[in-house]
Amino acid sequence: MSSQVFLPILFLFALILPSVAQVQQRSLPSNTAQSTPTPNEKDDVVRITTNLVQVDVVVTKNGKVVNDLNANDFEIFEDGKRQSITNFLYVSNVSNTAPVASMGPTDKKAVPFPPAPIKANEPRRIMALVVDDLGLSAESIAQVRKQLRAFVDEQVQPNDLVAIIRTGADIGALQQFTNDKRLLLSAVKQVQWNICSRVGTSVFSPAQQSTVRLIGGGGGSPCGWESIRSSLSALRFVLRAMGELPGRKSMVLFSDSIPRQEQEVPLPAEDEDLQADERSYYGLLQRLAEIAIRNSIVIYGVDTQGLQPALPTAADMITSDNLKGPITSSMINQQLNALHRNRMTQLIRRREGADILSSETGGFLVKNSNDFRLDRIMEDQQGYYLLGYRPSAETFNRRFHHITARVKKSGLTLRTRKGFYGFTEEEANRFRATEGSKTDLALISPFRAHDIAIELTTVFASDPAAGSILRSFLYLNAKDLTFVDEGEGWYKVAVEMRGIIFGNNGRPLDQIVVTPTVRLRQKGYEQALQDGLVLRFDMPVKRAGPYQLRVAARDLASSRVGSAGQFVTVPDLTKKELALSGIVLSGQMTNKILTISAPLSANATVTSAGEPQVTTNPVNRRYAAGTDLTFACVLYNAELDASRQPRSTVQAKLFREGRQVLSTDPMPVDASLQKDLTRIAVLGVVRLKPDLEPGRYFLQLLASDSPTKDNHREALQWIDFEVLKP
Repeated sequence: MSSQVFLPILFLFALILPSVAQVQQRSLPSNTAQSTPTPNEKDDVVRITTNLVQVDVVVTKNGKVVNDLNANDFEIFEDGKRQSITNFLYVSNVSNTAPVASMGPTDKKAVPFPPAPIKANEPRRIMALVVDDLGLSAESIAQVRKQLRAFVDEQVQPNDLVAIIRTGADIGALQQFTNDKRLLLSAVKQVQWNICSRVGTSVFSPAQQSTVRLIGGGGGSPCGWESIRSSLSALRFVLRAMGELPGRKSMVLFSDSIPRQEQEVPLPAEDEDLQADERSYYGLLQRLAEIAIRNSIVIYGVDTQGLQPALPTAADMITSDNLKGPITSSMINQQLNALHRNRMTQLIRRREGADILSSETGGFLVKNSNDFRLDRIMEDQQGYYLLGYRPSAETFNRRFHHITARVKKSGLTLRTRKGFYGFTEEEANRFRATEGSKTDLALISPFRAHDIAIELTTVFASDPAAGSILRSFLYLNAKDLTFVDEGEGWYKVAVEMRGIIFGNNGRPLDQIVVTPTVRLRQKGYEQALQDGLVLRFDMPVKRAGPYQLRVAARDLASSRVGSAGQFVTVPDLTKKELALSGIVLSGQMTNKILTISAPLSANATVTSAGEPQVTTNPVNRRYAAGTDLTFACVLYNAELDASRQPRSTVQAKLFREGRQVLSTDPMPVDASLQKDLTRIAVLGVVRLKPDLEPGRYFLQLLASDSPTKDNHREALQWIDFEVLKP
C-alpha cells in the first residue's frame, strides 16, 4: 500500500479513536399549481396590516383538495360586508416528486433511513403533533402511540417537517421539527401516561353507588384543574414558537379532555392586560386561536376518546344503598339510563375546547373515530388559497371581526379562519416571542442559515477515559469568513461556534460555545481559501439514546451565520449489545485540507505555521464515480470465539432514491492486529461504479454477530455522500 493512500486511512481512525489502531485493509467484492409564490410571498400567510388583510382558505370536494379555482370563484366578507379581492394566490404544500421508498431492512424494528437535507425554499407541510398527556387517560395513550407510529411510518414524506411534543414535558418546540423518522419514532416511544392527567387511567371513571357519581370526572387528578391551564400554556408556547417558521403551519392536538370552562383563572403576568372576557378557560382558548391565526397556524383537534359505547361496565358500582322501598327493574333502568346520559354528556363537554380551537383557526375536529383520521388531515394540507382585500379604518378598532368566505361553484366545501382581532401588525407583535440573537435563532430553527457555507459530520465514539462522545467536524467555506491581514505573511480569523445537543421533545441536554481564533501563514491561508477549513470539537453524552445535534458558526467580524444539524444515535455499551460507531469516509483521490484536529477550548488561539498536509476531508463527502470509497468505523462488544477472534461480519449496501444499487458479501472482521477487542477498528473499500448516476447516496453498514444463532445480534449505521460525474 502506498504511503499516499495509507496516510488518509490512518487519519480516518485518528478521527474516531483516541489512538490510531493497527488495522488490516480489505476490499469488498460487490454483488451487484396553479401558481407558486416566492419564499417571501409565502412567509406571511395571514397578514393583517393597514394596507392588506390576507387569509388562507382550503377548498375540498369529497375530502380532496381542489386546486384549479380562480379569484372569480370566491367571495369574502368582513362582518357581513363584502370585500373586493385584490390579492389571490394558490400555494401547494407538496412537491411534484414521487415519495421516496423505504430503504434498509424490512424488519419493523429496524431504524429508518436518514432523510434528505431540509431545503427552506421547497414546498412542505409543517406539522406539530401535540400529545396532551395531561389530558389523556392511560387507556387512550396506547392508541395514540399506535396511531402516531403508523403515521410516521406510512404518511410522513421526506419533505414534511414534523414535531411530536408532549404538554406534560419540557418543551423546546422548534428544535424538534424534523424530517428524520428516527427522531420522530424516538419521540413516539416517550409518549407515556402522566400521573397529573386530569382524566385518570380510563376514559370513563367507574360509577359509584346509586347516585351514579363519576369518579375523576374532571377534578380527580392529583394536580387538580391546574393541569388544564398547564396544557393551554404549553399550547401557547408551541404556537408562538411556530410563528418563527415560514409559511402556513398546522397543529394536531391529541387529547381526551380540552373542555370549555367559564370560571376565572389566574393569568401569567404577560397577559394581565387582557380584557375580562379573556380571564377564563374559554377566554384562553380564544387567545390561543388568535395567536394561531396571527402565526398562520391551523389547528386540528383529535378527540382521542374515540368510539365509546358509554354503557355500564364491570367496574361500575350501582347499589341500592340509598333507595327506599322495593327495588324494581324500572328503578335499575333509571340508574343505567342516568349513567349513559352522564357519560355521553361528558364525552361532548370534554371535546368542546378542541372544537373551538379547530373551528376558529380553519381546521376541523376528528371525533368518534378510533383511527384518528390522520390521513384526512394530511390530505387537507396539500395546498391552500390566499385571498386578500384592503381593510377600512374600522378594521383596527381592537374588536373581533368575523370573516366569511364562500366558493361559488356547487359541491365544494370551504374552510377558513373565523376572524381576527382588529390589532395592527405593530400592536400584535408585542405578543410574539422575543427574538433572540441571530446565532440562537439559527441553532433552534430546523432550516439552515446560509450566510456561511458550512457542512457538519458528527460521529459517535467511545473513549476509554472520556466515555461516550460526539466528535464533530465542521467545514467552513473560508471565502465567507473575514480574515485580517496581520502582516509578515500572517492572517487571522475569529469564529464563534455554538453546538447544542437536543434530546426527546426538543429539550436541550448539553451545549458548547467556543470562539477560536485561527492564525494561518500565507500558504495555509491560500489553501483555506481554495479548499476550506475544518474545525473539530467534542461533546460528551451521558446517556444512550437518539440525539439531534445542531451547530451554528458566526464570523465575529461580519456577523454572518451558517448552521447545520445531524441526527446521531448513541448506543448503550454497558448492556454489551453489538454497536457501531459513526462512519468516516475517504475517497481514493485525497486533497489538501487544513484541519484543526485538536479539541477546541473556549477562547483558543490556533496557530498553523506549516503547510497543510495531504489528508482526507471528513466533511465534504463528494466523490467521483469510479472512486474506491474507503470507510472506517469501530465495532463495539463483538462476540469472541475460543481463539479470541470476533465472530462478527460487516456488510455494506448502497442506496439511491430508495433503491438498493449495490450490496457486498458479508466481510469477516479481522482483529488479529488489534489489542483492545472491546472496540475493534473496521476498514473496508466499496468501488463506486463508473456508471453510477450523479446524486445523493446512502452507505449502510450492517454488523452481525454469530449468524448461526437464532438470537444473533445486529447493529446498523448510515452515512450519506454525493457522487459526482467522473
